[in-house]
Amino acid sequence: MSTITALAEEFESHRPRMFGLAYRMLGSAQEAEDAVQDAYLRWSGARRADIERPAAWLAKVVTHLCLNRLTSARARREEYVGAWLPEPVITSGGVLGPLEAAEQRDSVSMALLVLLERLTPRERAVYVLREAFAYSHREIAGVLELSEAGCRQLYRRAARAVAEERPRFEPGREVRREFVESFIAAAREGDVAGLEKMLAADVTWWGDGGGKVTAARRPILGRAKVVRFLVGGMENFGPAMDFSYAEVNGSPALVAHVAGRLTGIASFEMGGGAVRGVRTVVNPDKLAFAERQLAAG
Repeated sequence: MSTITALAEEFESHRPRMFGLAYRMLGSAQEAEDAVQDAYLRWSGARRADIERPAAWLAKVVTHLCLNRLTSARARREEYVGAWLPEPVITSGGVLGPLEAAEQRDSVSMALLVLLERLTPRERAVYVLREAFAYSHREIAGVLELSEAGCRQLYRRAARAVAEERPRFEPGREVRREFVESFIAAAREGDVAGLEKMLAADVTWWGDGGGKVTAARRPILGRAKVVRFLVGGMENFGPAMDFSYAEVNGSPALVAHVAGRLTGIASFEMGGGAVRGVRTVVNPDKLAFAERQLAAG
């Protein structure tokens, strides 16, 4: 086996972890892929003597690549048309690494990734490394080239900001799956009354069209307005729209196709036996990664 082949194979063994780190940092599957590719270029050009622990070396490289990207991403997102949501990722195939525990699934949830957007780049890095990858503060300090005390302070600020906004309770995975499947069945049948019963009175609907397709540019508040919006969307596409289930970002989600083309993915936040929030991505650019995943089976 050639040295180049051996290096490539070793890099590939770390790819899922690197992609999972980059995605949590950036909220974009496509940008995460770019960051991992850039990491490979650095990996292939580095001296082997400088890499004592490949996993730690790659984590540091990917983290810094993402920190650089977050600075420019913030400027772009300030000009984004309508609500900005993360790119959805089909997680049943393990692309983001193991998501067996509730904490692991929560670390890639749409709701949490939206909250992470409010953190500074360094706060986000510390939070992701600590919460999703169980790094010690000493290890994080080495990755970010900061003091351990500074990392602890960044983590406290980040954890406090996230905790203030997170839902207090989410039902178990199986309960959510049954609920989403019931929602899909009602949508397929055009059962407006059934859909209405599943929504909390104060439900919020966010739609991300990015100016590429029609979507609500501001959050839709309240059951009556959300139902009207849903009914209007179903009437526009009629029988050409098909709904199905998929695990997206570690949670049950609704997937919509029109004439065989992926047109939307909706993730649900639940509480008190009803849907309290729906985040729907319809921007075709943001659906490209998930569409490739679905096509690959």
